[in-house]
Formats: sequence, structure tokens, C-alpha cells
Amino acid sequence: MTLLITVLAAVVSTVIWYTKESARRHKVGMLCWMFWGASLMWLGDAIFGFMEDGAEFFTPALEDLINDSYLGLSVVGLALVVWVIVLLIKDPDGVVHAALKKDAEKAHNA
Repeated sequence: MTLLITVLAAVVSTVIWYTKESARRHKVGMLCWMFWGASLMWLGDAIFGFMEDGAEFFTPALEDLINDSYLGLSVVGLALVVWVIVLLIKDPDGVVHAALKKDAEKAHNA
């Protein structure tokens, strides 16, 4: 499930990055790299898991599916948090800078 979730996130973010100019400005490409990197990591894990367990690898227990889903969603969530932090720091549209400037002017005028 981790592989499936991260590949899905990678494909969705790549399509968004490719089709929207604003997505490129908003660093969605960074999300693509994180999701594709995680997908490659989980692919390696799946290959070694298959080599170790054989066909049994494809019939996991329900508990393992739930744990893997939680891990996959956690990886996607962490990547989104990192992306938001980078977006706030880079501030491509100047929104954070404008808000801080407005607050500073209010404090100065008070």
C-alpha cells in the first residue's frame, strides 16, 4: 500500500506540475521529486520483500495493509508539510511578505 499511495501522489503531483504554470511557480516540482523518490524507495522495498517472501508477499494480512496505508499516508503528509514550509519561506507570490509588512505598519502606527 505504501508503494501504491506514493505512486498515486507522484502521478497526481506530476500531472498538476505539468499542466499548470502556477504549479511550477509554487514549487510543485519539489513535491514530484519527493513523491517519486519515496516511490522508488518503496519499489526497492517491494522487490526485496518479494525476493524474501515469494508469492506470499502479495497476500498480506489486513493488519499489515492498514499499517502500510497509515505509513504511506504519513509519508505523503510529511512531504506536504515540507512543501508548505518551503513555500512559506520562498513566498513566490509575496503573500507572506505583504502580510508581515501590513502587520508591521499597523504596529508602527499604533
